[in-house]
Amino acid sequence: MPGHATAPLITVLGASGLLGTAVSRELARRNVRLRLVGRRAVAVPPRPVALVEERRVDLTRPGAVAEAVAGSDAVVHLVAHISGAGTWRVADGDALAERVNVGLVHDVIGALRAERRERPAALLFSGSLSQSASVPAAPAAAGVHPESLLTTYDRHKLAAERAIADATAQGVVRGATLRLSTLYSLGTDAPDLDRGVVAAMTRRAVAGQPLTVWHGGTAKRDLLGIDDAARAFTSALDALDAVTGGAWEVGSGEQTSVAELFQAIARAVARHTGLPPVPVVDTVPADFALPTDQLDFVLRSARFRELTGWTPRVPLREGLDRLAAAVAGQPAAVAGLDS
Repeated sequence: MPGHATAPLITVLGASGLLGTAVSRELARRNVRLRLVGRRAVAVPPRPVALVEERRVDLTRPGAVAEAVAGSDAVVHLVAHISGAGTWRVADGDALAERVNVGLVHDVIGALRAERRERPAALLFSGSLSQSASVPAAPAAAGVHPESLLTTYDRHKLAAERAIADATAQGVVRGATLRLSTLYSLGTDAPDLDRGVVAAMTRRAVAGQPLTVWHGGTAKRDLLGIDDAARAFTSALDALDAVTGGAWEVGSGEQTSVAELFQAIARAVARHTGLPPVPVVDTVPADFALPTDQLDFVLRSARFRELTGWTPRVPLREGLDRLAAAVAGQPAAVAGLDS
């Protein structure tokens, strides 16, 4: 296509995941060369404006990262190793998880350093709001440094974020981290891509099973639809000079307790099944529960919005309805919701 020969090359690592699929869909609308790298087959958006190249790669293979990012003007790093009963659960001492979550970032930095570009490539990284050092300690952990409350997964994310910050200070990359709030699918993508709590509870509700909360479900979360999260990355690329060197909180700015969230999911599903909403019940925490489950993880800074002009477009109620419709196999009916 005209213009593609000189268009910037943007590489998405982790393009086969939920966030990677959404980011790829956004970038495919642009006049760029787009390299989509995934462990599984990637979903190429239909009728892309971008010139799209697909690569199915095991990035832990020696030399694979250097091959994947070669010649890139920008790298969007969305790769993460997750395990256990939730996407944030990673066992201490999990060598593979550390290799993927931290080691691959060092590989990217090393590969970009070796290219010795006159203008460093952009490097955007997906972090988590729960990394924020401003997260208050739980009452039972008074006097404990907030970082000690982070999960292993979050500690991996924080180590990778710091490596990018160091490389940025050295002039190797122009890096930034987007610390994302709790993400959920809008039902656009394959259901098995979303392993998060919102999708899991939606599937339970469609199956007629009660939704269970721990500790009364009082912990608050900031919920962000996956498409809005994807647009945050394109907004960061557009405002790269402003965001370079920072770790930016990205969320809706709305605080919703876990109990309120689950009740809203139950109502959304009921609108599409025609059945009464499934109950939301308080239960004993599971064996894999963590102290951080009782903490509030919500947006505390609107600085990213101020710098980039990004703002979320999908209200939580609409997003939950779209997801419920997709899981229940019904058309979304977000207009005129009355319950």
